[in-house]
Amino acid sequence: MRLELGYIPIHDVRFAKKARVEDGVLYVDAEEIKALVLKDEHISSVEVELARPGESIRITPVKDVVEPRVKVEGPGGLFPGTVSHVKTVGSGRTHVLKGAAVVTTGKIVGFQEGIIDMSGPGSEYTPFSKTQNVVLILQPKDGLAAREHEVAVRMAGLKVATHLGELARDLTPETVETFESLPLLENLEKFKGLPRVAYVQMLQSQGLLHDTYVYGVDAKQILPTIITPTEVMDGAIISGNCVSACDKNPTYVHQNNPIVHDLFARHGKDLNFCAMIITNENVYLADKERSSDWTAKLCAFLSLDGVIISEEGFGNPDTDLMMNCRKISEQGIKTVLLTDEYAGRDGSSQSLADATVSADAVVTGGNANQVITLPKMEKVIGTEVYVSIIAGGWDKNKADDGTIQVELQAITGATSEVGFGYLSAR
Repeated sequence: MRLELGYIPIHDVRFAKKARVEDGVLYVDAEEIKALVLKDEHISSVEVELARPGESIRITPVKDVVEPRVKVEGPGGLFPGTVSHVKTVGSGRTHVLKGAAVVTTGKIVGFQEGIIDMSGPGSEYTPFSKTQNVVLILQPKDGLAAREHEVAVRMAGLKVATHLGELARDLTPETVETFESLPLLENLEKFKGLPRVAYVQMLQSQGLLHDTYVYGVDAKQILPTIITPTEVMDGAIISGNCVSACDKNPTYVHQNNPIVHDLFARHGKDLNFCAMIITNENVYLADKERSSDWTAKLCAFLSLDGVIISEEGFGNPDTDLMMNCRKISEQGIKTVLLTDEYAGRDGSSQSLADATVSADAVVTGGNANQVITLPKMEKVIGTEVYVSIIAGGWDKNKADDGTIQVELQAITGATSEVGFGYLSAR
């Protein structure tokens, strides 16, 4: 598959009567967006706000972040199986409003939702303090079940991102980046002699609002499978989960997975990026055994030399991570793991809930238990009423002067387990 990503840089976002992109500015028609969102009978009201880098703004509780894109050539549409019909994507051309993002907030869906500060010390830990954000404050209908609430909020973000992405359809990108994955046999022949490397991405799929969707299918219902990396860039995987904000992969991160981009950058030079495998993170031991067995079997089938494995979440999924590591290593394949740590506020606790001697090459995204003090902001988009109950918060963590103490766990993207952040260790 060959995919071209055409980037239209966005340096500012403003309200206007007519939605458009002009001179690097994304002009947003708030009423048009409201009308689109309120077509869903599960949403009783929606407000649209803008948040720009450097502003004294806090967005909370954050559910998802989505990058506006549009499919301009090739089969399928954006977010197949959800917003568009099920059709294999990952080829042709997609235009990207690079620098823009749609953020969903409002009444809390699940306690593991996050904070984005657009300035101050908190902004240094989240990549979404650098984006021009169109924020949806969503209020569900009274009595809506948590599961229905999650679906309504998720779909609102995807629909608005798709709507804004359409503004880029007829624009000329400033730059175009090309990514190509050859058929396996052709790939092995062309890059003969280079180490055969694959990326195993573990998808959060524990239920209880801990879900990820692949072509619209709940990932806990799939068996590990091979997927073309360009399909992921084209919206084949979306977030539907409310796991801890610091290390969940919002849809934006799936669209821009840095492991995929970095492997493509080295493909054909010092390694052969010959496959991407997706697997799930289950609750029960039998399901963990099944998925890790299949993942290792696929790696052996591809005769790989090395595998990068990334986790999503922590605790229970640490066992999936270590099972994948051990079983792939037993096939004679080298592994590198990407995770984060829950090492206690002083860093002295056991970082992971499970371990194996095979895990001898591990990259960390940081310690999610590290405490940070967030200053009072001039404006809050959403509400701070939940900052004491979201994961990473605690009772009476908001002081009389308006400052808030939280663990990094509460900051969206702070300890990204695919490296879409700023923390690591040497």
